[in-house]
Amino acid sequence: MRVLITGASGFAGGYLARGCAEAGDEVIGISRSGRAVEGGGESRAVDLVDAVAVRDVVRSTAPEVIYHLAALSSVARSWEEPGQTLSDNVASAAGLLEAIRHHAPRARVIWVSSCEVYGDPDQLPVGEDAPQRPANPYAVSKSAAEMLAGVYTDAYGLDVLIVRPFSHAGPGQRPLFILSSLARQAARARVDGADSVRIVTGNPDTRRDFTDVRDVVRAYRLLAERAEPGTYNVSSSRSVSASDQVELLTALLAPIKVEHEVDPARVRAHEVMDLRGANQRVRQATGWQPEITLRQTMLDTIQYWERELTASRA
Repeated sequence: MRVLITGASGFAGGYLARGCAEAGDEVIGISRSGRAVEGGGESRAVDLVDAVAVRDVVRSTAPEVIYHLAALSSVARSWEEPGQTLSDNVASAAGLLEAIRHHAPRARVIWVSSCEVYGDPDQLPVGEDAPQRPANPYAVSKSAAEMLAGVYTDAYGLDVLIVRPFSHAGPGQRPLFILSSLARQAARARVDGADSVRIVTGNPDTRRDFTDVRDVVRAYRLLAERAEPGTYNVSSSRSVSASDQVELLTALLAPIKVEHEVDPARVRAHEVMDLRGANQRVRQATGWQPEITLRQTMLDTIQYWERELTASRA
């Protein structure tokens, strides 16, 4: 299978590229950096905002499956740079959809959106048919891109599946995201040989639905292989708070003592307090279910950061 992955140098994109290559797919990864594709394959430096460059790569590669993961994905950064988040994510979506309709109209497209489009739902776990109420600039950009993909699907008969992953984490994630931030703080205490560590978070009561990135990209591949067009949550259907994660971290760090500190600067005024997704639809369509526990994700991520911090001191 000839596979094109946007955002292939990113966190989930790297895991997806490696999974596809290991399964025997011919992988073409595109990203702004053009960094080498995980697991082998062809890499190209393409800025998705450049519609001409996007058309050229879709035309020249003739993909059978397209995984669209590329986006400016930080909620916190979207509040700092709302204009760039909106313009880049929506322009990228428009350019890619135009390229697909002209040069790969029969390709299966896994369009990775976000659980953030739901905002603060009326019912939990939230299902795919719930209304979209984006509560931050990043969510608005993903909602707009998703709706545009729907328009192109209807107008041009494209084979598009909308996928809404909930929070995902694992080794290699940037510490902009909470689990990786916590794991990095823990790893630094271990590397320093500390007896105690102060772990800093934002609001301790916000709850999110976490799935390991390795399970998430497995869901993407199964959806590409087995599912009918539609919208699919990729989630665990359970949520944990920041406090729950610190408690888990405390158990994993023992005998290092953990002090939990809430940093007011990290507490957002406009925050969805609980978000978890119903996953019956993806399970019924593909047989997928999460296999990696949150404890294992946290442990693997701490060990990743220990290796990174140790190497940086060598």
